[in-house]
Amino acid sequence: MTRPRIGITTSDHKSRIAWFFDWLAVWRHGGRPLRLSPSRPVPEALDGLIIGGGDDIEAHLYGGEMQLDVRVDPQRDELELALLARFIPRDCPVLGICRGAQMINVYLGGTLDGDIYTTHQGLRRRRTVLPRKTVDIIGGSQLHRILGVSWCRINSLHHQAVQRAGQGIEIVARDREGLVQGIESLHHDFLIGVQWHPEWLIFNRPQQRLIRALVEAARRHQQAWQAQT
Repeated sequence: MTRPRIGITTSDHKSRIAWFFDWLAVWRHGGRPLRLSPSRPVPEALDGLIIGGGDDIEAHLYGGEMQLDVRVDPQRDELELALLARFIPRDCPVLGICRGAQMINVYLGGTLDGDIYTTHQGLRRRRTVLPRKTVDIIGGSQLHRILGVSWCRINSLHHQAVQRAGQGIEIVARDREGLVQGIESLHHDFLIGVQWHPEWLIFNRPQQRLIRALVEAARRHQQAWQAQT
């Protein structure tokens, strides 16, 4: 059986180690990972899409205030918005990781908290690939069904977060400090965003279920597409 093609967005300058974890997360569950970045040609067809982590999203895209001490990647913003505009209407399975969850929300008209440490007083600063933060997941949500747990420990590499949910988006997970950690679409078969990085948690079964669920959804999409052609 042909592996479903999973596009993974990155910057042009992502390290080989970080890309290896992206690649491994998809390959080990039966997908064919394809790196997508501003300087690379975009395939005409994909079976699944991961909007990956990275730099901040330009503030004007969600009506926020520009911050001078952050890195942005306008070309990547443009690429990801174009990918979402192309593949969401095709009901292509999409998973947003960290920045990717934020980009899905922005694409659907939502807003972001530009810097959680200035808007949430006393918030503890955490930046680690290790699972050091606890997230509660709403029962009955798609994310809950996929992970198979009502709470989990996650890593944390972000200073922005979803604020107001976009059109058709439901907030389905928050950490113990109240920050949004998981979103999903009410109108699509698989359109999910998580604020953490499951690809780094390679021995964590619930997080690997999330990647596997994306690949399986991509395989179903591949088969449905092939049946129509």
